[in-house]
Amino acid sequence: MEVNVEGDLMEKLVTLCKRRGFIFQSSEIYGGYNGFWDYGPYGVMLKRAVEQTWWKYMIEERDNVVGLDSTIICHPKVWKASGHVDRFGDIMCDCKDCKTRHRVDQMEDPTTCSNCGSKNLTEPREFNLMMKTHVGPVSDDDHIAYLRAESCQPIFIDFHQIRIATRKQLPFGIAQIGKAFRNEITPRMFTFRSREFTQMEMEFFVSDEESMEWYNFWKAERRRFYKDVLQFPDEMLQFHDHDKLAHYAKAAVDIEFKFPFGWGELEGIHHRGTWDMSRHQEFSCENQEYLDQKTNKKYLPTVVETSVGCDRMILAILCNAYAEDKAPTNKEGMEDDVRIVLRFPAIIAPVQVAVMPLSKKLNDKAEELARKLSRFYRTECDVTGNIGKRYRRQDEIGTPYCVTYDFESENDNAVTVRDRDTMEQERVPIADLKQYFDKKLYNW
Repeated sequence: MEVNVEGDLMEKLVTLCKRRGFIFQSSEIYGGYNGFWDYGPYGVMLKRAVEQTWWKYMIEERDNVVGLDSTIICHPKVWKASGHVDRFGDIMCDCKDCKTRHRVDQMEDPTTCSNCGSKNLTEPREFNLMMKTHVGPVSDDDHIAYLRAESCQPIFIDFHQIRIATRKQLPFGIAQIGKAFRNEITPRMFTFRSREFTQMEMEFFVSDEESMEWYNFWKAERRRFYKDVLQFPDEMLQFHDHDKLAHYAKAAVDIEFKFPFGWGELEGIHHRGTWDMSRHQEFSCENQEYLDQKTNKKYLPTVVETSVGCDRMILAILCNAYAEDKAPTNKEGMEDDVRIVLRFPAIIAPVQVAVMPLSKKLNDKAEELARKLSRFYRTECDVTGNIGKRYRRQDEIGTPYCVTYDFESENDNAVTVRDRDTMEQERVPIADLKQYFDKKLYNW
């Protein structure tokens, strides 16, 4: 029987993530550093699996999207052209009494401090969110550079290099996964709003005539990813079309997830027009036009963008996966402890198969089996504690299948496979494990 955990889900998730080595605050032994998070052993396996799944879905399974891995620091003019230096910020005000800083657009009453109720506030002013650094041996204004605030701008400035190198004709896309940095005034909600985060972005270059058709195509594709690949239920997702658009945009929609703290944006799908390419053409004095060989006409490409925060996606995955099961009353009239389980889709589970020897005497055989399986799946050999505790530990890690190597395995060359979600057990010949798990994990 599943237990309702929605009320305190965030608190439970934060505790579980720290206890099991998924995510914890950076520099914790020095008191932590607000807005920065470290991914531990299981967290980094989950994150890599999510990135690889997105990459395969967006790039490897298509012939009209290619990849890029650009630098975090670009020429400062890139961010001048994009508008980030002049217009990338939040309007903030401070409470003079309790010293709390507020984003004006998020205040219920912009004349009253939501923390202490004081009306003694400073005048609203803009704070730029770009993180500055210096390049070279001298730390002065002539050597200022910026950590990128988004990973899409290098895609725009590398467009022609990539197009020529890959011999691509429009329409085609360029995608990348990488770090971005924003000097958020009030980081909050665990990893939902951080100062250092990972973006997964794709810019699709098309003619203006075809742009809305491709906008609707990518809107449908991203919906399919969340429902079919990540297995998010319909009631946890909503698509919010923007009422107010940037002057250069034709359409924009946010894909939102129902977090425990409310609806929050996961991904944006934007029709960016020719804004980005025209700005970089203006500031670089380099021609960014594309020659359409079919019509023999030159034009600036129109861009359709899909942009998702990997850390927010992982937080949504954790929220969707977390469950507590309570077993029915047993023969002794006692109820078992509540079982905490992360029901990850098998394709992104940090550990897909855990191998467990029933006794320490069988450790060597179990470890040998784990090494063989690790060639094909994310595998670990769990030898610490009794078998029940090991099952519970793997449930909290989110491992879909546990393989128990017991004393009968020596004779029948078979193992017991336990399903995480049903807790049913099945005897499977060792020789058939590859075929068995391929079907279970990948539907092959």
